[in-house]
Amino acid sequence: MTAVTRRGRAAADLERWRDRKRYLWLFSLIPATAPLLAAGLYSLTGNSLAWWAGPIVVFVLIPVIDVALGNDGQNPPAEFIAELENDRWYRWVTYLYLPLQYAGFVLALWLWASGNLSVLDSVGLALTVGSTAGIGITVAHELGHKKENLERWLSRIVLAQCGYGHFYIEHNRGHHVRVATPEDPATARFGESLYAFFPRTVVGSVRSGWKLEQQRFARSGRSHWTLKNDVLNAWAMSIGMWAAALIALQVLSWTSVIESYTIWTVLPYLVIQAVFGFLLLEAVNYLEHYGLLRQKDANGRYERCNPAHSWNSDRICTNLFLYHLQRHSDHHANPTRRYQALRTMQESPELPAGYATMILLAVVPPLWRRVMDKRVLAHYHGDITKVNVDPRKRNKIYAQFGVAVPG
Repeated sequence: MTAVTRRGRAAADLERWRDRKRYLWLFSLIPATAPLLAAGLYSLTGNSLAWWAGPIVVFVLIPVIDVALGNDGQNPPAEFIAELENDRWYRWVTYLYLPLQYAGFVLALWLWASGNLSVLDSVGLALTVGSTAGIGITVAHELGHKKENLERWLSRIVLAQCGYGHFYIEHNRGHHVRVATPEDPATARFGESLYAFFPRTVVGSVRSGWKLEQQRFARSGRSHWTLKNDVLNAWAMSIGMWAAALIALQVLSWTSVIESYTIWTVLPYLVIQAVFGFLLLEAVNYLEHYGLLRQKDANGRYERCNPAHSWNSDRICTNLFLYHLQRHSDHHANPTRRYQALRTMQESPELPAGYATMILLAVVPPLWRRVMDKRVLAHYHGDITKVNVDPRKRNKIYAQFGVAVPG
């Protein structure tokens, strides 16, 4: 076969290439409809389990389908990426998440305020709403990395439901700079449990976002105590949204549209859905860089982030629900690249299952460490000194390997 023939065949293959997941991306909207589906299923069946639809989808249905369907295995050709990114179909798939998310949120507010649900059913609905909000943060993550102002504002609107708007600042300007280093609150350390990671990353992310905004205003000699501070205006958006919802429900109760409503029939479940939503995000953060560490050069500077610094998974079902978030190495290499064009990288360390399944493992720390610690060590060829070890456990872990703790 001549070189000309090979080039001609390659061009023909490229011309025929199509994204086989193009219309499958509509499945990514299922989590946005979870509260609506829960209400519909309950109406049809009268079974209270319906209110728990969100956690069931995330932690039962997705892992089972991941196993059944396996890995994706398809990467868009490099020559096709620009065209793929400019296809607005994929943008509308993410945009549609917002009206569906907030339709479910409003329905949940109405159901809680009505007082017709038991406490257990209300908690189930709150976790379902939180599942929508938590996966919605993946949409906010996708939109927040883009350059268009519309998409950045949509990102903030998604985040407002669970009061985690500072993520927009900390993730883009903090995490992407410090990823896979001990200084990054969103990078989990070797030996650190999910339960130890949660408070460190939640508090650390707030502090990081606030400090980044302080520094931004200090550079121009202005006070950061202003609504132009993106952390403050994000929190103001959440407070305003919650307050407007509670006031609207109170007005409806005065007009007898809703009977026996008090703020306490709704507020606890608002808090539950918010906390569950942002903890879902942080659980994913826990998986993405566990134990991975960028090494320092002779001058004490960290090496550039590369594909070896993110755990990846190419499980097709979770990738559809999380907008290719599991192709995480490509995301860190190309933060503005749109989800449909992200590629799996052979040199990236691979998780043994999709993110949804791995969260279930992380909930049981001994099981997580049994599965993951050996993979971290294998990634560094058994050299524990190259691993991002939890400093609280460093002495014990180093002693297990017969390594002296650096002075």
